[in-house]
Amino acid sequence: MKQKILIFFLLSVFHFGYSQVSPKPQIEKSINKSIDKKNNANDTLSTRSNTESKTVKDQKAKIQDYVIISHKRDSVHVDTTLTIKKEYKFNYLRKDNFELLPFSNVGQTYNRLAYSFNSDKLMPLFGARARHFNYMEIEDINYYRVPTPFTELYYKTAFSQGQQVDAFFTVNTSPQLNISIAYKGLRSLGKYQHILTSTGNFRFTTSYNTKDQRYIANAHIVAQDLMNEENGGLKDDNIAFFEAGDPEFSDRGVLEVNFEDAESILKGKRFHLDHKYSITKAKDSIATNTLSVGHIISFEDKFFEFNQDKETDYFGESFRATDLRKRVTLENFYNQVHVNYTNKTLGALQFNVSHNDYNYGYDNVVILNENRITNRIKGQVLAIGGAYNKNFKKFKLDAEIGANISGDFNGNFLTAKAIYPINEDAVVSAKLNTNSKAPNYNFQLYQNDYVNYNWENKFNNTQTQEIELQLQSNKIADVSLSFSSIDNYTYFKSNPTDSLIKPYQNNATINYFKLKVEKEITYKKLGLANTILYQNVKDENNTLNVPDFVMRNTLYYANTFFNNELFLQTGITFSYFSKYYMNGYDPVLAELYVQDQKEYGAFPRLDFFINAKIRQARIYLKAEHFNSAWTGYDYYSAPNYPYRDFTVRFGVVWNFFL
Repeated sequence: MKQKILIFFLLSVFHFGYSQVSPKPQIEKSINKSIDKKNNANDTLSTRSNTESKTVKDQKAKIQDYVIISHKRDSVHVDTTLTIKKEYKFNYLRKDNFELLPFSNVGQTYNRLAYSFNSDKLMPLFGARARHFNYMEIEDINYYRVPTPFTELYYKTAFSQGQQVDAFFTVNTSPQLNISIAYKGLRSLGKYQHILTSTGNFRFTTSYNTKDQRYIANAHIVAQDLMNEENGGLKDDNIAFFEAGDPEFSDRGVLEVNFEDAESILKGKRFHLDHKYSITKAKDSIATNTLSVGHIISFEDKFFEFNQDKETDYFGESFRATDLRKRVTLENFYNQVHVNYTNKTLGALQFNVSHNDYNYGYDNVVILNENRITNRIKGQVLAIGGAYNKNFKKFKLDAEIGANISGDFNGNFLTAKAIYPINEDAVVSAKLNTNSKAPNYNFQLYQNDYVNYNWENKFNNTQTQEIELQLQSNKIADVSLSFSSIDNYTYFKSNPTDSLIKPYQNNATINYFKLKVEKEITYKKLGLANTILYQNVKDENNTLNVPDFVMRNTLYYANTFFNNELFLQTGITFSYFSKYYMNGYDPVLAELYVQDQKEYGAFPRLDFFINAKIRQARIYLKAEHFNSAWTGYDYYSAPNYPYRDFTVRFGVVWNFFL
């Protein structure tokens, strides 16, 4: 049955390609408009950054016509500016990673400096979460509408041997049909022994609508392959060599690691189609009532595998001495049907019914200490849900709800958000989210050739409640305040007796407070961008550990040269977080785990950068962590995993409008 549906999906995609030419489609506008009006002067398609028309050779094509559409059909136009926010996003994830701490090699995992418990998931997630930072989910895939072919090329140097690239191309073959294709690739050797990373993310999207706008479809195909060599971090007796700063060990390859024969692999592919049909014709959109039906179909197949040539005492006893290899797979087939009704008086209402068919597990059962550990978690879940939004003059209300009504997994969520613009500069919002869902699959069932990593658990649902208040203002600041309450929190933890990792559940309530303030101050050609985060956790079992303070401050100079042909931006970024019981990293699980043996942090990081924009090319040059040699070698991304040394890296983002 699944194979037939996939064939139908692919045939539908190719059918879009032969649709007839029709007028430009109307794209649903984003309801959340940005209030940031800074630094837009250098966003242009012309050869000069101060050209008011902002056009390409085709004078009918403007920058506003190059539209990026999210999976929720919100839209923004392509942005070619060079701002300090673009500097923050010029990294492997291509997003601001203020709340993340990268490991020494690009493409490895990240440690968390902060958390968010806002979730609308009803089903448990696949494990190996430390490998999912660069795994593109449905919400990470965008769709496009462009008047002329559009290309973006991203390049950045890596560590030692290798590079990272992200090449993207999109074109509208007609005003009705858009296709895009992209590939993000990385290969980096790294500075330490056996820490090579090699990843690839392939994306193909297509968007289609009929002439009368009654039928709209967005579809994508994604294939991802993320491979990391694993070394377990530095050996304990080599930590002193690293921290001493002895020039003899400045070549990090001479430091001994725990093992040099293991690797972890995460692979996945997804076929996704989201389409809807308006029963009310487009010309009747001004009517009091509108009605449409929609359907979402998504099939994802992924696996995680940990391989090692020889056993090591680092992970305890094993069932075999050589060729340790274990793969866990997940097949998830999702269908949703929804009905949308809009009334000018009542607002917009949606009712949906969804079905999940899941199959997670291994090829064999395990008998351990006369206990049978099963090899499969499989079944089907039926869920219902709804959504509501309404504008009351300036005030806007959004709400969404969902609940599983049959199947082995209980789950429910509720999200409600209210938005109110105080004036042209400031917007305030309040958001409430509650969620209850089963712990991730690898908490419930896990198998490995290492004896310690075999379990089958029946944990309670993790329940979270989060209240968030936000103020967005250029004149005042961007302020976000949230309070979360978490019950039955699940986590991995290192046993202090044997240092082996096991899953646990915290039966006490965790209270988590988070305050984040962002403010950019400019004076003539100078700018100071500040981000400060304060956190406080009340957890009697110390299972959710975060630093009290995280901060980032950037002092920069920006100006144009050569008759506005060159826009230059240069400055220094200071980053810091206070000491805390930083999570450790476990390669067998590809998960972060709780440890309470030692605190890490409180080391400053200084980066010097020079960025330039020439026409549609943005050039980046950065000296990362240039203070590492004179502020002490006590910087770590996780226990036994040192943070990055001083390095100089170069990169470019280049847009082409044909």
